[in-house]
Amino acid sequence: MRIEDTDRARSTQAAVDAILDSMKWLGLDWDGETVFQFARAERHAAVARQLLAEGKAYYCYCSLQELEEMRELAKANNLPPRYNGFWRDRDPSEAPAGIDPVIRFKAPQEGETVIEDLVQGTVRIQNSQLDDMVLLRADGTPTYMLSVVVDDHDMNITHVIRGDDHLTNAFRQYHLYQACQWAIPHFAHVPLIHGSDGAKLSKRHGALGTENYRDLGFLPEALCNYLLRLGWSHGDDEIISREQAIKWFDTDAIGRSPARFDMAKLTNLNAHYIREAENARLMTLCQPLIEEKVGHKLSVTEFDRITVGMTGLKQRAKTTMELADNALIYVRLASPDEKAQKFINEPAKILVKEVMQDLDRLDSFTEHDLDAHIRKTAERLEEKLGNIAQPLRVALTGSTVSPSVFEVMAVLGKHESLQRLASFVESSY
Repeated sequence: MRIEDTDRARSTQAAVDAILDSMKWLGLDWDGETVFQFARAERHAAVARQLLAEGKAYYCYCSLQELEEMRELAKANNLPPRYNGFWRDRDPSEAPAGIDPVIRFKAPQEGETVIEDLVQGTVRIQNSQLDDMVLLRADGTPTYMLSVVVDDHDMNITHVIRGDDHLTNAFRQYHLYQACQWAIPHFAHVPLIHGSDGAKLSKRHGALGTENYRDLGFLPEALCNYLLRLGWSHGDDEIISREQAIKWFDTDAIGRSPARFDMAKLTNLNAHYIREAENARLMTLCQPLIEEKVGHKLSVTEFDRITVGMTGLKQRAKTTMELADNALIYVRLASPDEKAQKFINEPAKILVKEVMQDLDRLDSFTEHDLDAHIRKTAERLEEKLGNIAQPLRVALTGSTVSPSVFEVMAVLGKHESLQRLASFVESSY
């Protein structure tokens, strides 16, 4: 794990913590201690000075104003706005006074550079398009381009897999590896993820940090599965476990075209993983959300009740936030919504009262026994089960949507169920 923090303004402690916390949450562990790039600045600078001593780099004394004039002149001549090599072959004795120089790399000026990219295939560039990049700034600090090459070598990196917006950097880094006489790693430049409109994914599409997806109620295995499948395929497989991903993944199946992020697909995949998750784990994730909604710490009874109820609740939830909302039926009776109001009338109350009288004599309050018993009540009253089940659901939950009414009653238990039914019968909605 390497934190590339050479940009000190952006590399705040909060930003670093977000990266490390996200990796841990996703279950993407790493070997050894975390390497912080900025802490290795002296090692990077030493490489720049070595290249200078070998004649593979040089001091550049251009002022900021001179560099700006070069860019403007290039633009005026329809050329790429870059450094023109003014100090490449000049004698440092000609340097103006009071200018702290940068160290620039002597890039090749003739021929072409060819990279066999594991995703993009053979890519090439004319060396005349490469400028002499800065290795060491005037204040002695190394640039990102130098630091990543040194760190990749020192950390024995064999494969550099990154976004294809770094492809142009690969050509410059290629020559830096060569100049240092180091092995060049394999490059694989992966297409960027786009939004639904085909534009590069950004915050205007709702693109958020990993921690935001966690807070929105997504499970780490769902997010990993979705992102893996977004730019890579294994036949028609959509649900891919961590073990399968490790076994199957290789760069040859990475697509060359940008993928489009689809929140609906991620949400549906998340629903699958919620259904597969253990009740106890889901309860751990949902407990703080539920307690925030109800305004108190869950009692032991409430905690155990919801944990048991997770079996039915998780079949209908797509996020843990939705799961927590649905679980509120086992903590409190909600005020009937607009749809539920339609089932609150005198005929419905009469049916519920009949069910209450039958249930009061019932010793076993399992889902199976409740199902069988209430069906008998429906037969006795010569009513369709649906005409009884929906008023019961509204009486027990305040909503027309919930797990099976028999399951809800079994989870609530006899005392709580009869209490809620009685409140419904006596209500004056």
